[in-house]
Amino acid sequence: MAEALLRHHLEKRGRDAVVSSAGLLEDGHPAAPEVVALLSARGIDLSGHRSRRLVAPLIEGSDLVLAMAREHLREAVLLVPSAFGRIFTLKEIVRRGEAVGPVGPDGPDGPDGPDGPDGPRTEWLDRLAQGRRRRELMGNSPQDDVEDPIGGPMSAFRSTLDELDDLAGRLAGLLAPSG
Repeated sequence: MAEALLRHHLEKRGRDAVVSSAGLLEDGHPAAPEVVALLSARGIDLSGHRSRRLVAPLIEGSDLVLAMAREHLREAVLLVPSAFGRIFTLKEIVRRGEAVGPVGPDGPDGPDGPDGPDGPRTEWLDRLAQGRRRRELMGNSPQDDVEDPIGGPMSAFRSTLDELDDLAGRLAGLLAPSG
């Protein structure tokens, strides 16, 4: 859900970003039927989605890694410890991003071209990571974790979808501010 929603919100803002997902389980599983149905109702086709397992090369090749829960963030950091500064939970990056403000006007694909290793998006991520400590990410926290609806009633899927849609929209606004 998060992958599809973030891509959707970035596209609405005119940003063509590579957004992909991976998880802790094995490759090849389709999205849950409840997720496919709910996203389809919003005009997003997830019927061809298949799961991928999170592996170090995916993290190393990513500008930003978003986790749905602290547990997932910890697994990603264990795979590539040096990537800690660009691995956040979705809730955490939105909270921190709203505190520091959006990527600058010359951000990703702005007037200065794509964001390089010293570009505005990287500088923004550096600002977000200031003062962040690994030990703060131990345990579970409603402040950082998105509830996983798998195995729950359809109302749990709707609730998670609404939460992810809100968070993805807010993050897209931070990554690709208008004007």
